[in-house]
Amino acid sequence: MSGWQSAASRGRGVVETPTRLIGPGLRGFKQFLMRGNIVDLAVAVVIGTAFTAVVKSLVDNMFTPLIAAIGGEPDFSKLHFKINGSVFNYGQFLNDVISFLVVAAVIYFVIVLPIAKANEMRRRGEPQAKADEPAVSDETRLLTEIRDLLAAGNGPAGGGIGPAGGPTYTPPAPRA
Repeated sequence: MSGWQSAASRGRGVVETPTRLIGPGLRGFKQFLMRGNIVDLAVAVVIGTAFTAVVKSLVDNMFTPLIAAIGGEPDFSKLHFKINGSVFNYGQFLNDVISFLVVAAVIYFVIVLPIAKANEMRRRGEPQAKADEPAVSDETRLLTEIRDLLAAGNGPAGGGIGPAGGPTYTPPAPRA
């Protein structure tokens, strides 16, 4: 056997086959894709894109002509000024600011506000937890009862506080 063939045969045990490396990675990738979060995110992106087109149409076809009727300029994108030969197109920025404000207003009044009102109405039907009394776990309640019993001298062994400040132990009576 030549030198390169023996070197190749020695290296076969060192490197794992591609299926051993790729298989677990593909399974993990599949689990990642099949989780609900990814699907929800994809749906949100698609709906957001469609919603953006609707709001852009609203701004272009309704608000911009309304502002033009009041201010006299139908499209702000052509507004600019020059300083030392540099052109500053502030009109398109104004269009984008108006679009952003309209999107924010529509999202607030169409989505956020109705959901907040629905949650408030749902909470009205539920009994309110007492704000004065903090929620106490069972363990805390039991430890408080034990502390109160020991302080009153009614411990399980019937003893009170011993001479050194610790509880005294009285052994139980033998059974007959």
